[in-house]
Amino acid sequence: MENYDLYFPHLGIGIEKLQNSISVFGFSIAFYGIIIGIGMLLGMSVASRDYAKHGHKVDDIQDFALIVIVLGVIGARLYYVIFEWEYYSKHLLEIPNIRQGGLAIYGGVLAAIATCIGFCKKRKLNFLPMADSGAIGLILGQAIGRWGNFFNAEAFGGYTNSLLAMRIKESIVNPGMLNSDVLSNLQYISGVSYIQVHPTFFYESMWNLCVFVFLYNYSKRKNYDGQIFLFYLMLYGFGRFFIEGLRADSLMFFGTGIAVSQMLSLLLFVISIIAQVILYAKKKGSL
Repeated sequence: MENYDLYFPHLGIGIEKLQNSISVFGFSIAFYGIIIGIGMLLGMSVASRDYAKHGHKVDDIQDFALIVIVLGVIGARLYYVIFEWEYYSKHLLEIPNIRQGGLAIYGGVLAAIATCIGFCKKRKLNFLPMADSGAIGLILGQAIGRWGNFFNAEAFGGYTNSLLAMRIKESIVNPGMLNSDVLSNLQYISGVSYIQVHPTFFYESMWNLCVFVFLYNYSKRKNYDGQIFLFYLMLYGFGRFFIEGLRADSLMFFGTGIAVSQMLSLLLFVISIIAQVILYAKKKGSL
């Protein structure tokens, strides 16, 4: 595997040259952006079908999608910049540059929720049905979008020698993503240094795909509006909490050593449980 940029030693699978972009008419287009775009389009398509299936006007959710795609990307970038402010305060001109990554999905999720609330209020629509359908599309987009991290050689975990262990040439990895655990377990093969880590991007993609399958199928028999949205917050938060604990490049809450995404995942998980109990009780007439 000496000639591979990325290799799964226990699976015998590798990529000799990991490219993160293609050139079209001399213009470089990042695979990260392409994959995120594909995830957005497929997510919008699925959300539109689900919204129509429940008797709502498709134009409304498609209009919302066009707005939220832009604001979601902005929210994801701002979230990342805020929690990496020590760096970006000294490199202000780099803030708009997202071509090499630097998007935090939770920032996009929070922006999407806020945008949906404002959009529904302006159009006098019920927020919960749109949030239900939007959540199904969002989790599918997240499952696909995680593969953008693969091509950027990012969103990996700490050292492991498990079945899915992934070796990456140290030279192609952003040094800022290498923590002490990873660096203390460097592997040297024919004079080339490699990191060997958890492919947490893959774990999350597979978890998100499972959540998508569940939400998509359960949507046909949901008990009340908002249930799918709350299931999304609960299930995504549950999986992300544990996966984030493996990450080597987590955003930390202002020098506390606490991973922001873990903290937020736990908070959203608890909120979704409480909200589901309240909404279910209201439906049953217990409150």
